[in-house]
Amino acid sequence: MSHDGLTHFDATGQAHMVDVGAKAETERVARAAGAIRMQPATLALIKAGEAKKGDVLGIARIAAIQGAKRTSELIPLCHPLPLTRVAAEFAIDDANSSVTCEVTAQTVGRTGVEMEALTAVTVALLTIYDMLKAVDRGMAIGEVRLLEKIGGKSGHWRAAGADF
Repeated sequence: MSHDGLTHFDATGQAHMVDVGAKAETERVARAAGAIRMQPATLALIKAGEAKKGDVLGIARIAAIQGAKRTSELIPLCHPLPLTRVAAEFAIDDANSSVTCEVTAQTVGRTGVEMEALTAVTVALLTIYDMLKAVDRGMAIGEVRLLEKIGGKSGHWRAAGADF
């Protein structure tokens, strides 16, 4: 099996943490998003602030920040990063009975923050699930993806169709 272009494998195919010591420190930004679909009555609980466990989106926002900060503890080959900013925004979509979470993560460092943004989105959506599972176990989390990354050797990248 060829590992050409995959930086988390050494010459013998063994997994390793990439050496970023020689890279320049630059500002790095990543945006990621995902959604959770639910029953309309469940979405109504979020909108009315009537979930038994409390402010669903407020707690999910804090969970996103925690998720970003702990990414290197969860993803084995991620470097611990000094995050300079993590912002989580939520949008309610009545037509699709869903909540979208978008996270922006930033640092000044030698490696990007894509994994931090993606982890933050996932943890936020899992938190929404946890807070509402008593009333809707059929919620579905999906469409988690990187929207944009800025900085580093590869420069600016934006997902196709990321007009959000």
